[in-house]
Amino acid sequence: MKLRGLYAITPDCTDSAAILGRAGEALTGGIGVLQYRNKLAEQAQRIHEATALATMCRERGVPFIVNDDVALALESGADGVHLGREDGDVAAARARLRGKLLGVSCYDSLAGARAAVAAGADYVAFGSVFPSPTKPAAVKAPLALFGEARSLGVPLVAIGGITLQNAPQLLRAGADCLAVISDLFDAPDIAERARSYGKLWPHEITQ
Repeated sequence: MKLRGLYAITPDCTDSAAILGRAGEALTGGIGVLQYRNKLAEQAQRIHEATALATMCRERGVPFIVNDDVALALESGADGVHLGREDGDVAAARARLRGKLLGVSCYDSLAGARAAVAAGADYVAFGSVFPSPTKPAAVKAPLALFGEARSLGVPLVAIGGITLQNAPQLLRAGADCLAVISDLFDAPDIAERARSYGKLWPHEITQ
């Protein structure tokens, strides 16, 4: 699957109907990727939500990624998993996720990104690129990292404090995907906000 465009990450929420509804609006607006992340949910709720979102994304042809949890990704039928610093060994996850996507957060470390790709990561994420309301204490990643990481040959995801206003400079720096929570899901019209983000990427012309 090609990773490009708005990489939507679900917000923390105890209301399954609200999460599924908001994710549906984002899909209607044309996001490129959806990641399920819900730190407030119990395991039964997580299984329900992830399974439902996997179906919704499959119907739209949008890659569906589960945050942190390889077992949940496999159980829900997700297209892959995204791992952070504390989420286990990348090579071990790669062995369990045959044929699925594996993304890894590399924060501000190009060396970490090289190691992740060597261990089997399909894409890497850098951030926080700007101050983040979701993770205010997150390490700051310089935009120059994206140019330096192009040689890795995998899609590059920017995350942290991204808005429509600051997004263009990330694309100019070399990011393929922009991971967004608050600026998308707190918008008064989620689908319209997703459409606005989508216009930032030029559409390929096919013959």
